Amino acid sequence: MPVPMVLILVLFVAFGVAVAVFSYLREKKRREAFQRLAAELGLRYVSRDRSIAARYRFLNVLRKGSNRYAFNVLRGTYQGHPTQVFDYHYETHSTDSKGGRQTHHHYFSFFILEQEKGFPELRIYPEGLFSRFGQMLGFDDIDFESVEFSRAFVVRSRNRKFAYDVCHTRMMEYLLAHRDVSLEIEGRCIAMSFPKRLRPEEIAQRLHQLIEIRRLFPEYLFRA
Repeated sequence: MPVPMVLILVLFVAFGVAVAVFSYLREKKRREAFQRLAAELGLRYVSRDRSIAARYRFLNVLRKGSNRYAFNVLRGTYQGHPTQVFDYHYETHSTDSKGGRQTHHHYFSFFILEQEKGFPELRIYPEGLFSRFGQMLGFDDIDFESVEFSRAFVVRSRNRKFAYDVCHTRMMEYLLAHRDVSLEIEGRCIAMSFPKRLRPEEIAQRLHQLIEIRRLFPEYLFRA
């Protein structure tokens, strides 16, 4: 006996409501976790900030897509550095075979430290399929004496000397031990990003990781 259309509609609506409630509760739990974390780290919590993408628009990831905004923002001074930690969202669009427009939502976890001196742009991120394809097309990256590091990470900068200064032996060893790290340095900012939303309990650990990376910068770079 066929299921009445009304029952199908009711089940469909009930499923949609259940998904919406689950999503709301999950986001509420995440907000509360970030608020507790802000208190633990001595930072201030801001629920949403659309100005971050414009303020740090020189960072590549923050220029992508549309409807860009940061949320669950932790900001303040941490271990002597002006700090921003936040979830980040942007949208891209595509067209399916029938001409329909589809929206794709992208989420990141982002960490930014600001320092006392500005530096040239330097990007360090894990080697992947698209980066290998880019090298085939002539988008070359900087190679290092460590073959293992050169295979594991893409390093790009117009200032090769600065890239070599930053990627010294201890830095390469550290990054090889943390192969999921993506870094971008430009101006006074050192940024670390992950192409997903990290669990709240991972945030403090990753922020400490960025502090450790900053401490590996040679001090002569700040005296020059």
